[in-house]
Amino acid sequence: MTAPTAPTASAAAAATGDPGPGDSSGTTATLPGAGKGGGTGTGEPEGAAASVVASPEPAPSAPRPQARVADSVPASRAGRGLRVARTVAASATLASGLLLGFGVYAYGLTGLQEQHSQANLYRELDSRLSDATAPTGPAADGAPLAIVDIPAIGLHQTVVVEGTTGADLARGPGHLRDTVLPGQDGVSVLLGRRGTFGAPFAHLTRLKPGDKINVTTGQGQFSYTVNAFGEGSRTIHDAFKDRLVLATGDSTWIPTHVVYVGARLDGAPAPVAGHRVKRGDLDKPLASDTDAWPALQLWALALVFAVALTVWLVSVWNRRAVYLSAAPVLAALLWCVYENAALLLPNLY
Repeated sequence: MTAPTAPTASAAAAATGDPGPGDSSGTTATLPGAGKGGGTGTGEPEGAAASVVASPEPAPSAPRPQARVADSVPASRAGRGLRVARTVAASATLASGLLLGFGVYAYGLTGLQEQHSQANLYRELDSRLSDATAPTGPAADGAPLAIVDIPAIGLHQTVVVEGTTGADLARGPGHLRDTVLPGQDGVSVLLGRRGTFGAPFAHLTRLKPGDKINVTTGQGQFSYTVNAFGEGSRTIHDAFKDRLVLATGDSTWIPTHVVYVGARLDGAPAPVAGHRVKRGDLDKPLASDTDAWPALQLWALALVFAVALTVWLVSVWNRRAVYLSAAPVLAALLWCVYENAALLLPNLY
């Protein structure tokens, strides 16, 4: 009898279902080195095994729909409209801020400016009164002429300047240049602002008959007594020869006509010294100082240039340092713009 033959390793593996050492089927085909020696255990080439274990390809994605030109047109128009709206809003905000700043300057800060001018004018006139060199006749535009006190409305030690243009009345009450000086023989006229630059004549309409007006000039001290009032075209008609007339606007908001207060001189007048000069169009009540236009344009251009320079510096330098450096310069330029713009308002404003 022939002895039974022992089963081979391959046959045992096939019988049990376990892969043998040379079998490339199943998951063991992916182990590195399994195909060493030129093939797999089944005699298949190495490329075939690789194809068996290759990962499946991802499913193709759905094609992306192409945007239609008709859909992009409304979006571009909407973006353009939004930019225009933002520009308009920014411009309106800037304009509102500038107007608000001008209102604060006109009704608040101009008073400080007038006080500074009055302090300088008072020192100058006091020195000239002490030296007996105060003007008693025609004087330079803006020169201090007299000191007026009206106790009934709280006006004390206020210096009167020569001239009634907008620039003159920004420093204090002004003397109408074609009339005599206060205290002299004849009618003297003083104009003053009611709403801005300290508003020295803000309460002029509170005067009543019998109230006193005291004036000091280079010719001495004089006293007047209030006796008459006028408004608009209804001026003061008084046959008394030596008088003082005070004039201001009818409103602190938007004056449309002039109000007048008349007073008679108590005592003998002083003689008239020199010949009075003719007043110009800018000296008339409620006139606008158009001489401020050139200066306003120059200061406005300087402000625009400074703003543009600041914007450029912010893009190339430290933002905080630029703002700290530019803020005083921009504030000073804006002040000059506002100052000249205020002079374009009616001179009794």
